[in-house]
Parts: sequence; C-alpha cells; structure tokens
Amino acid sequence: MFNVDTKTDSDPAQPSSQRSNVLTSSSRSESAPFKPNAAAATGVSVIGRDLTILGDKITIVSQNKLQVDGDVRGDVHGKQVIITAEGSVVGLVCAEKIEVHGGVRGAIRAVTVMLHASAQVEGDIMHQNLAIAEGAQFEGRVRRSNDVDELMPVLDPEAIASGQHSSTLDFA
Repeated sequence: MFNVDTKTDSDPAQPSSQRSNVLTSSSRSESAPFKPNAAAATGVSVIGRDLTILGDKITIVSQNKLQVDGDVRGDVHGKQVIITAEGSVVGLVCAEKIEVHGGVRGAIRAVTVMLHASAQVEGDIMHQNLAIAEGAQFEGRVRRSNDVDELMPVLDPEAIASGQHSSTLDFA
C-alpha cells in the first residue's frame, strides 16, 4: 500500500540506519481506504499455496483472472478462475471461464469449464461448453445452459453482499 522513497537530505555516506525513509501513498486515496478501487486492475490475482481463506459466507471477487494455489472455504467469483493442482475450493465457483487442475467441492457455474486430468470435483456443473480430460474425477450432475446470462459471474461486491444474485444451480 505504501512505496518507500529512500531520498534523504542526509549524506549518502551515512549508514542506512541513520537515514530517514519517507512513505508515499499508493494509487488508492487515503481519504477513502474502504471504498472500492474505481479502475479494475489488469493481470492475475493469486491466492498462494501457503494461504487458507475460511469463514462463514466468505466470497472472493476478482474483476479479472484469479489463480487459486491455496485453499478457499467460500465462494469464488471472477472473470476467469484457475484452480491449480495444489489449489482447492469448497464452495461455489462462478466465472466466464473456469479451469480445474485441483479440487472443488461445490457447484461450478461458467460459460466454459475445463476439468484437467488432475481435477477432483464433487458437485454440480452448469455450463455452455464442458471439457473433461481423461483421468479427471467428477461426481455430480451436469446441466448445459443455452442462456449465457445465467452463467455469467456476478462481479459486483455490493450485489453479492445484498443477495441480489442466485448462488444456487437449478437442475429441475
């Protein structure tokens, strides 16, 4: 959140322990640290191997690509979600495109779903395009949807918090 500026008025020959560091704020306004960032960052967000996220009614929302290397006990919403061989999610995974190399125990909802050979999935899948590699383990129901809108992830944290979206899959 802060960048360290090592510019100082002191003599450069002085040991670094005697120099004063100046902290400058990042792109987020200090007057509104709890307001969402207006410009969605590009790139990949990563939940590292050493990270476990758990709690009641946890929802992770990424405006872009999210790579899960660690363990998530909650729902995951993103534009694209990749669950690596070391990663796992217990909860709903919803995105435009989902690739599973690791484990999912819960529902998957996406336009495109790819279960790779190392995938272990226990739950229902709602999709438009589905690929299951030889060796993937899958236990659950599958439903193909012609309505792309019902497969699109909700990426608005306020809508998720207020319950204005459906987190269940309809297999009736």
